[in-house]
Amino acid sequence: MSLALAAACAALVLARLAGEALAPLFVALALVLAGGALGWARTALVAAPVLDFRYYGPVEGRIIGIDRSQSDAVRLTLDHVRLGDMAPGRVPEKVRVSLHGDQRWLVPEPGLGVMLTANLSPPPGPVEPGGYDFRRQAWFDGIGAVGYTRTPVFAVTPAEQGRAGLELFRARVALSEAIRERLGGQPGAFAAALLTGDRSAVSQDTLEHLRASNLAHLLAISGLHMGLLTGTIFTAIRALLALVPWVALRLDGRKVAAVIALVAGAGYLGLSGGNIATERAFIMVSVMLGAVLIGRRAISLRAVALAAVIVLLRRPEALLSPGFQMSFSATTALVAVFAALRDAGGFGRGWPAVLKGAASLVISSAVAGAATAPFAAAHFNRIADYGLIANLASVPVMGLWVMPWALVAGVLAPLGLSWLPLQIMGWGCAWILGVAAWVAGLEGAVTHVIAPGPWVLPLLALGALWLVLWRGAGRWLGLSGVAAALLLWMQAERPVLLVSDRGGLVGLMGPEGRALSKDRGEGFTAEVWLENDGDGATQEAAARMGAAAEGVLRFEAAGLAVTHVSGRGAAAKAAGLCGPGLLISSVEPKPAVSGACDLWSPKRMRQTGALAVMPDGRLVTAAEVAGRRLWRWLNRCGSARRGGPAP
Repeated sequence: MSLALAAACAALVLARLAGEALAPLFVALALVLAGGALGWARTALVAAPVLDFRYYGPVEGRIIGIDRSQSDAVRLTLDHVRLGDMAPGRVPEKVRVSLHGDQRWLVPEPGLGVMLTANLSPPPGPVEPGGYDFRRQAWFDGIGAVGYTRTPVFAVTPAEQGRAGLELFRARVALSEAIRERLGGQPGAFAAALLTGDRSAVSQDTLEHLRASNLAHLLAISGLHMGLLTGTIFTAIRALLALVPWVALRLDGRKVAAVIALVAGAGYLGLSGGNIATERAFIMVSVMLGAVLIGRRAISLRAVALAAVIVLLRRPEALLSPGFQMSFSATTALVAVFAALRDAGGFGRGWPAVLKGAASLVISSAVAGAATAPFAAAHFNRIADYGLIANLASVPVMGLWVMPWALVAGVLAPLGLSWLPLQIMGWGCAWILGVAAWVAGLEGAVTHVIAPGPWVLPLLALGALWLVLWRGAGRWLGLSGVAAALLLWMQAERPVLLVSDRGGLVGLMGPEGRALSKDRGEGFTAEVWLENDGDGATQEAAARMGAAAEGVLRFEAAGLAVTHVSGRGAAAKAAGLCGPGLLISSVEPKPAVSGACDLWSPKRMRQTGALAVMPDGRLVTAAEVAGRRLWRWLNRCGSARRGGPAP
């Protein structure tokens, strides 16, 4: 870190000496170096114990988070953790546990102390080399272990005893329950997610409809929600002040409205849980309202850049998150396009207000959709082909109906009259969900996209920023960067063979797609592999293309002979199958193998992570691609300990 800071200072000195033409390049270099040092410091500052083995035994903790897993199970995040007789210094600060089985006697509540018997393991790494690394996200979230339980969870201390520091969380849960009780069904769950960030009652079907129609961004309390809320308050306060001549003549209505809107935005930030997306949105709104207070233009590229810098100073890890990339790409594109329209002679001058508003809506939806589409496709491997239609039919309802009535409900809540505006708001939520379901059901609603290579998004972002920020004819050089990124994406290569980090699942690429070795088990890994291939097939369908069976599979991948051993008796079978090529075993061979094979067993793969065989025959591991990172050093699995082996 010290070396990076010293180099950044040297670059700044060179910027002063280099002259006007080269100075920006040295300043950019200094910022990159300083950002790297900041990232290193942040990584070290959030360091916390990480479980380094598979654990099965008693777990105690306090509930600080309630949500749902991908399998739709209730999931608890616990702090004040105790794991059997493990030394306190080795116990993770937070663990996350999915609840399976019969849990009807437990009502999760913030602050409730619970006890359970759970299977825990370190946060998992990428399911393929270069893939999404959950360990990294868990490191910055302070989560040192994840797992599940199939046995009952018992309350051991009342929620009131553990409420310290959780007042806002308790308020969120209470408000969510009240909204869901009032509206009922998925509209109630959707409304609760909009106002409090609590998605625990949103079903997987609803989530899939929203994703397929490009409306999932409505669930994330981000720039749209914060902008609609503060914008509505700002406009309403200015209008009310203008109605009182004595006040209007003595006070600057814009500044008064900006202060009140800023306070309301801060309250919304706290009530919604203060996650990264909401925090980012609040910072952007604060910068814009702050510009109003000091008499500057509220919406400009400088304001967007300042907001991005503040976000990255606070959470530099956010740079790699889909939310950051999509939010700032959309905001930057919108500001740049409408500034260009304004500079070109005034957009909509002389048009009727209704026509100008409709044109602004279409342009906004098209520009934001185009700006975020590459990032959404890269991270989620899908393009919602009818997303523009869905947004045109839903975003106006969100802005003109749902959020204003939500604001009215908040104003009337102290009087006990919030039930009526909530009911009216629910009609808008039901409309949005209906649009999502209809669009998702259209033929060809989703196009699956192959995962891009590591240089695609950086090159795409640099080209787009050059196009937006540069002045004069030279700005069009940015299109070459965008074109080069898209060309690299089109030529992206996928591994011929993928092996999960447990060795239990393999996927061989063939003419019709990737054939999987089994139709059940390690479902998340299989789903991600197929999505990254740009394949919409299910695990069951992919397994039918190959010899899906537990036992011994022999095949060839990129000229390498491969033998995969799994299922019952795999240990004994593997011991006698060591020949030329790769031997992949889901268990440790007994007795130890001898021969010319390259053995990949669980013991080895705990260190290397998932394995890929590329088209040219190269073997690439997840650890090799991830490099030396702090969250990897403290997250190496050993043998199972304490309480017996984890099943």
